[in-house]
Amino acid sequence: MAEVRVGEVFQFFHKPGVAAVKLTEGGLKVGDKIHFLGHTTDFTQTVDSMQVDREPIQAAKAGDSIGVKVQDRVRPNDMVYRVEP
Repeated sequence: MAEVRVGEVFQFFHKPGVAAVKLTEGGLKVGDKIHFLGHTTDFTQTVDSMQVDREPIQAAKAGDSIGVKVQDRVRPNDMVYRVEP
C-alpha cells in the first residue's frame, strides 16, 4: 500500500485523545486510513471524526488545521500519511 504525506501533528490533547494536525499537502476526509509515524509513534487507524474550531467536518484540504480523534498517543512533529488502497 502506498502512503502519501498529508500533514504533521503540532499538538496532542491527552484527555479527549485528539491530535491537532496541520495539513500541508493533499487533503483528508472521514473514512480515510491514516498512518502516524514519529520517533516513538507508529500506528495506523481510520479517520472516524474530524473537527475545525470544535465543529465537525467531513473533509479538509491543505492549509487547514484540524483535530482528529486518535486511538493512541501522538507527539508534536509526528508525520501523518494517508494510506492509499
